[in-house]
Amino acid sequence: MKPFDLPEPDAAAAAHSARLSDLIRAEIAAAGGAVPFSRFMELALYAPGLGYYSAGASKFGPAGDFTTAPEMGPVFAACMAEALAPVLRQLGAQARFLELGGGTGAFAAVALKRLMELDALPDRYAILEPSAQLRERQRETLRDRLSPPLFELVEWPDTPFPDEWEGVVFANEVIDALPTPRFAIAGGEVTEEHVACNGEAFARVDRPADGFLSNAVRHVERRLERALPEGYRSEVLPQLPYWIQAVSGGMRRGAMLFVDYGHPRAEFYQPGRCEGTLRAFHRHRMHDDPLRWPGLQDITASVDFTALAEAGVSAGFDFAGYCSQASFLLGNGLAGVLERIERIAEDTERLRRTEEVKKLTLPSGMGERFGVMGFQKDVEFGTAFLVGDLSFRL
Repeated sequence: MKPFDLPEPDAAAAAHSARLSDLIRAEIAAAGGAVPFSRFMELALYAPGLGYYSAGASKFGPAGDFTTAPEMGPVFAACMAEALAPVLRQLGAQARFLELGGGTGAFAAVALKRLMELDALPDRYAILEPSAQLRERQRETLRDRLSPPLFELVEWPDTPFPDEWEGVVFANEVIDALPTPRFAIAGGEVTEEHVACNGEAFARVDRPADGFLSNAVRHVERRLERALPEGYRSEVLPQLPYWIQAVSGGMRRGAMLFVDYGHPRAEFYQPGRCEGTLRAFHRHRMHDDPLRWPGLQDITASVDFTALAEAGVSAGFDFAGYCSQASFLLGNGLAGVLERIERIAEDTERLRRTEEVKKLTLPSGMGERFGVMGFQKDVEFGTAFLVGDLSFRL
């Protein structure tokens, strides 16, 4: 979708974006005329009080810019809880649950209830959420939907657990929003995409890549066993192992579960995908201008699941499995969910839940576009991936 097809922001939103744009322009000037695209993305999404995820604009659902699986209804969270419950039971009463980016709180509301039914409640349920506005929305949601004993398990820390701990890390559509470097191949060398000012607008310019980014791209080429062609442009996340180390912290035992859209490396860097996977979302419309309206749109890139597997192992975990979202849901309680849906007496609600399952599992919805990957450390989590294993594609 071209930018001129997008609904224009109202005056207040435009003023908000202008304030953030001024901040970005000041940083560009201080940096000598350009900043790496990854820094632009970081400011556009996370600048305190101004970034897309740090400010107060609605992001989820019909009034926002996109809809995630937990916001559709209870099915997704119930199945994720089903998959993680055996790990929590292995760990015992001291187990903790760390959710990264809690959305509206819809996931936690369903997951905690389902974990209680499965006798697998964690000792603490922490939501690591950068947006103060979303924290408040999560508190309101969970206070309304949970009994007081369940609500008291929930906390909102400012950082991952700093001490040694045992438990699980869960992240749905988080890695796609990590500020990503962009690279291009020019004259056989690796360049890094930067953002500069072109009058009042922002423009992309290429600069020589540093050794960290260049080595990451060459690693991709070695694993592909082919050089990326001249002019090829895409994304790579060399910081991913360090990010996983940071969010897992001092985890002694436990599991990590990531759900996101993406591809195995050979598909991510296929020749036809020569402009990468970067895109923006505004009012449920996807377009290809991430520099437009900073602070008012989501900016995202697909996940290289091969890189995620490498990063998790590099961070000290064992690879547990990889499959499509449809397969993961089918292998972790979806049959029971469907039985419960069939018993719903009210026709409209039964149809709503049936449509939710279709969106989550059909190839035309999220079923094949989203992948699920797990890691384990001194626990057994591989059984959650027995249906539809795709690890051979990594």
